[in-house]
Amino acid sequence: MTDFPDIPLGAEDRELADGVRAGARRAVAKAITLVESVKPEHQKRAAALLDHLLPDTGKAMRLGITGVPGVGKSTFIEALGLDLIARGHRVAVLAIDPSSSVTGGSILGDKTRMEQLSMREEAFIRPSPSAGSLGGVAEKTREAMLICEAAGFDVIIVETVGVGQSETTVAGMTDCFVLLQLPNAGDELQAIKKGVVELADIVVFNKADLDPVAAERAAGQMRSALAMLRPASDHWQPPVLSVSAARRTPTGIPSGNAMADFWATVERHRQALTESGELAAKRRHQARAWMWQLIDAGLRSRFRRQPAVAAELPKLTEAVAAGTTTPAAAAKRLLELPGHAYDNLKFD
Repeated sequence: MTDFPDIPLGAEDRELADGVRAGARRAVAKAITLVESVKPEHQKRAAALLDHLLPDTGKAMRLGITGVPGVGKSTFIEALGLDLIARGHRVAVLAIDPSSSVTGGSILGDKTRMEQLSMREEAFIRPSPSAGSLGGVAEKTREAMLICEAAGFDVIIVETVGVGQSETTVAGMTDCFVLLQLPNAGDELQAIKKGVVELADIVVFNKADLDPVAAERAAGQMRSALAMLRPASDHWQPPVLSVSAARRTPTGIPSGNAMADFWATVERHRQALTESGELAAKRRHQARAWMWQLIDAGLRSRFRRQPAVAAELPKLTEAVAAGTTTPAAAAKRLLELPGHAYDNLKFD
């Protein structure tokens, strides 16, 4: 696969990798738990596991879905998942729930909200806490995507936290970025929408049946707004759709052609980017960006663990909080500690 030697894989994790490749949902869940662990020994095992699974990844459609709370993301994703399963697809949903800034806990309720989809063997739903990560995704969402791809899920859906303008990180890890909107949302949401609209590949007004007139008016306004923006791709002009994911047939699939039309749009987007070579270039860029993000995070972690830094950091942190020194001066002091703490970082 590469010119670099494989990272050794222990017997337990080799068995886990075999379970993932077989599509066993329990093995997939255990593998994601392993990569989400912060224990150093687990991180080493996770790196070896991902390296081992890498040849089986990269074939799935990666779909990111965001929108403000209450827009119906979970309902939309469940309806889409059931429709895709009926078409013969296997669907993995990585749902990110916000973590409390006070307790650090999360409700992780998305699996409960997707009750019908969670019971299907062709589906896998993994709720994960954001745990302070910015951009609406969890720190290990990318790794979880690779594990799901290795397990044979050919559609990977990432549902973001959905809290506002910063919900853009998911656009940098998926093939198609979908923005869900409410048809009767007024000007109070314009500031929230602005940051993500520029990156959206498809805009969908959900719950359109509640007020069809308002939905059509909002869709028209959005089309006009998109026409004034430079699209994220030179080969794709983001369309605006209206759906009602809550109106279902007895099997759980939305009535009418709402999901069929939406998925056809997703496939047209993928075809346009594939034929232009943009999809391959996009994934290469995402992989490089992911590498540098991991490097940055690793350097910060190792820097903080250096003895000289650990000794000075509490005092300088208090000084900054008290206003007796500036953040710039404190950072400079830490980076220039005797012994060159930053230059002589030791890597595990």
